[in-house]
Amino acid sequence: MRKLIIVGVGILVLGGAALLSNYLKNSKKEPEQKVTKIEKTVFVETVANKEIPITITANGNLVAKNKVDLYSEVQGVLQTARKDFRVGTSYSKGQTLLRINSQELYASIQSQRSTLQNLIASIMPDIRLDYPASFQKWDTYLKNFDINKTVPPLPEPTSDKEKYFITGKNIYTTYYNIKNQEVRLGKYNIRAPFKGVLTEALVTNGTLVRAGQKLGEFIDTSVFELPLSVNGMLADVLQVGKEVMLHNLEKTKTWTGKVARINGKIDQTSQTVQVFVEVKGKDLREGMYLEANVPTQTVTNAIEINRKLLVENKSVYIVQDKALNLVAITPVHFNESTVVIKGLKNGTQLVSKPLSGAYVGMPVKIFTEATNAKK
Repeated sequence: MRKLIIVGVGILVLGGAALLSNYLKNSKKEPEQKVTKIEKTVFVETVANKEIPITITANGNLVAKNKVDLYSEVQGVLQTARKDFRVGTSYSKGQTLLRINSQELYASIQSQRSTLQNLIASIMPDIRLDYPASFQKWDTYLKNFDINKTVPPLPEPTSDKEKYFITGKNIYTTYYNIKNQEVRLGKYNIRAPFKGVLTEALVTNGTLVRAGQKLGEFIDTSVFELPLSVNGMLADVLQVGKEVMLHNLEKTKTWTGKVARINGKIDQTSQTVQVFVEVKGKDLREGMYLEANVPTQTVTNAIEINRKLLVENKSVYIVQDKALNLVAITPVHFNESTVVIKGLKNGTQLVSKPLSGAYVGMPVKIFTEATNAKK
């Protein structure tokens, strides 16, 4: 009996504990969750559409507009000229760059001049008898003839009979052979075609120069050209004579050039067209790397923004009713770090700095000086 009482009491205690546990569990209330809106601060700028000039940025290396490769048309030993034939030596127009030994040819020309002089002297008696009207001019020509000077033009015959007579005496043939050799003699002295600097020297004094051998390179340092490769789609808006701003890689020096020539052919591989900008100025050297800003056209009702603000290159974020909104725009021209766009209305509040985690409808507050002061 006693055991039964103990068991019964135990069952009642367990049952009461279970009921109490259920009661306490059911009486528990979930705390109310307060939803707080997190507003991010954004930087904005008010859209003000205007005319924006489109400028192409391109780069290239300067090339001397006037440049000649020096070749020898004759053979001989290089002699000392007034200036040493070395890289960096400057010459005036007409000054001797190179002098090749021409003693052998000069002696041959003198011999032929003497032969011509003897031929003319031998026909003088016949001219006096048969062509007395021409005797005086031939006599004057013979008296002024100097074998150490360039042969002057022969007197003009007064009749065909006189012309045939002189031809039969082999005078014309001898004369033109001498003139041919005199032209060749001039090739032993190579003169500067313009004022410039020697940029390449492949021979030195005493070198045996052969016909067709390259001797060096000579350039004009007063005017240069900058070849640029520009998008072929903009070829129609480029014009000869447009001013172009040039600057060096460090952007410490600037020059003003002009579009001198535009290639009429578009490169099939790169779809670009070559534009040649002529430039003059101090501190310019061939091979110098320069960047150019080539003006092409003006776009109306557009603004220029940072390229990082574009969303998939077709949209931008604006602030509308204290929340972000995504609007479509039309990119007109891409620069290195900016882009010219159209499609935004004046007065629109454009997000001016990239915002991480941005989405449509995101609540934001616009950065102001007052907002910054509270922080």
